[in-house]
Amino acid sequence: MPSVNCNMSPAPAPCFDRNSLVTFVDSQRKEGIKIILANGCFDILHAGHIRYLAGAKELGGVLIVGINSDRQVRALKGKGRPALPEKERAEVIAALRFVDAVTVFDEPTVDELITAIKPDFHAKGTDYTTDTVPEREAVRSYGGTVAIVGDPKDHSSSDIIREISVREK
Repeated sequence: MPSVNCNMSPAPAPCFDRNSLVTFVDSQRKEGIKIILANGCFDILHAGHIRYLAGAKELGGVLIVGINSDRQVRALKGKGRPALPEKERAEVIAALRFVDAVTVFDEPTVDELITAIKPDFHAKGTDYTTDTVPEREAVRSYGGTVAIVGDPKDHSSSDIIREISVREK
């Protein structure tokens, strides 16, 4: 099955383009394996990211992580972001033992990715409730479940970057 070259040599989890990811998901479903999708910018990896992804994996199944493209991170976070390019962010996330596949998405929301792979669980962090997840209607439209996972949101790449900037002055 072809995968996108994320400059990972070697990496435990493949980084798929959208079409290859759909094929991968279909093969997992045929094996009776549940599909879990988590997503985010993952700009500077921190403990909150690890706890979020570990919590997502605990839902039981194949964990796919959707990473916002560089263009979308800039739109969401502003000038100077991302701190790390998408291929490097994908490589770091793919190296985590509980991640089974990675993809980069370039749409403003994760709705199109959800529609393409129809995960059994869409995992979101504790800064959301099941009723405030922006993608909840896309997930519910095919019978999927929104799951809130991880620890309380008291970690942030933006805060880390701000703190580093303050220390440098």
